[in-house]
Amino acid sequence: MKSTAAAATALSLLLLVPAPARAGPLPEAAPAAVGLSGERLDRIGVAIGGEIAAGKIPGAVAAVARHGKIAYFKSFGLRDKAAGAPMGTDSIFRIYSMTKPIVSVAAMILHEEGRLLLSDPIVKHLPAFADMTVGVDPSVAAEKPITVQDLLRHTSGLTYGAFGRSPVKARYKASGLRQLAPDMDNTQLAEALSNLPLAYQPGTLWEYGRSADLLGHLIEVVSGQSLDGFLTSTVLVPLAMDDTGFHVPPAAQDRVAEPQAEAGAPVLIDVTRPPKLQAGGHGLVSTVGDYLRFCQMMLNGGVLDGVRILSPKTVAYMTANHLGPKISRDGPAYLPGPGYGFGLGFAVREAAGESAWPGSVGEYFWGGYAGTYFWIDPAEQLVAVYMMQSVSQRVRLRMLMRNLVYQAVID
Repeated sequence: MKSTAAAATALSLLLLVPAPARAGPLPEAAPAAVGLSGERLDRIGVAIGGEIAAGKIPGAVAAVARHGKIAYFKSFGLRDKAAGAPMGTDSIFRIYSMTKPIVSVAAMILHEEGRLLLSDPIVKHLPAFADMTVGVDPSVAAEKPITVQDLLRHTSGLTYGAFGRSPVKARYKASGLRQLAPDMDNTQLAEALSNLPLAYQPGTLWEYGRSADLLGHLIEVVSGQSLDGFLTSTVLVPLAMDDTGFHVPPAAQDRVAEPQAEAGAPVLIDVTRPPKLQAGGHGLVSTVGDYLRFCQMMLNGGVLDGVRILSPKTVAYMTANHLGPKISRDGPAYLPGPGYGFGLGFAVREAAGESAWPGSVGEYFWGGYAGTYFWIDPAEQLVAVYMMQSVSQRVRLRMLMRNLVYQAVID
């Protein structure tokens, strides 16, 4: 018994030691060469190790790149606690809402090709969204149509039904659309949304909701491809994001990161088989390395390794604030937070202060429901990506990572 306990203790201590990184997704550099303190970056491992030792998370992967080079890329703890499998830097995570920025980029590719204008009413491509109503008892006619820009910036009036209470949100709940993964495909989801009232007049209020899911279907209609097919051909293959997609193929399923058992924790989506719904708002899986490449492409103004995805002007436009003075941020949950506006798929920092976490004006970010997070800071030429699988710890650890990365910047 003593030898078994000692072995278990030794294993647990070993798993708190960073695993050596595999060949990186970007060029590598010593931290000091890119203006970061290696000693201070090591605080990331100390903090994550403490979370693992306290039983709050099973494991995580973190990466920091500056000036286009990786200065920190390490894994910690367990990929699958139940199986005792160690985390690797190539572990695959459910990224949930970090799907939205990738889908937003795909939409802007169609925009650049002239096939989709942000000013277009979506009814031009999706006739079922004509004659939308707003509210319930009484309902009123929508004063203007939902535009493509509304879908990208979450001002469509569509909702998840999860934030706050209203008769419309009760209708969403009763319809089953409050569930992230209803049993329907993209076309059926769009039809179901068209038959529900909007929670708000289009273009008047920011609220997180089904906008990106409908945007995914709109991409399908305009491109003539499945969302999976269009993302693969225009973003994922060109950026060599080999482990990003709507499910994990059998050969890679031994790299999927799993949450630890936790009372009351939600069941995460099954990623072992192709889903019926290719959800533009939450359906993708990815790795830290893949997502780092996506972020670096954005930081570079739309290009990576000589492959151009977007023009610099399009990237600048996407990462500007699109919530003008006539658009309210006073809904039940303004997720970007104080000091932030919202662009086309990203929260965008407007003020150096106001927010409770560090950052630079012009920095942009988003995160995922199950504990994934990234931000891109053009002023510091910095990208950070952090992934784990824990719904309960996600918000707290995002902010911890912010602090730990910025305190390591020394020039």
